[in-house]
Amino acid sequence: MSKTKTMYEKIYEAVLAIPKGKVATYGQVAAMAGNGGAARVVGNALHVNPAPGIIPCHRVVNAKGRLAPHFAFGGGEEQKRLLESEGVEVIDNHVDLKKYQMR
Repeated sequence: MSKTKTMYEKIYEAVLAIPKGKVATYGQVAAMAGNGGAARVVGNALHVNPAPGIIPCHRVVNAKGRLAPHFAFGGGEEQKRLLESEGVEVIDNHVDLKKYQMR
């Protein structure tokens, strides 16, 4: 008998698939997790990320490339620092999706 994964587990698996140096949007992660209309659920799941040092929630941005204003694990400056440490350029709390979005 197989265990059915929760939506949060699917979201965490999707976030783990975002490569270093790339970002994905909340909607993109929701689609990767099998529920394209659940962008808000993605935000809720990431806010309670059970393994912040392992599940790279800092790689998730909004549909316009904006960083989370209240990044749950150290604030917006920490999300910026983590992205920049991976080579992602952040200008005015935005990431250029044409350049850095995972395809």
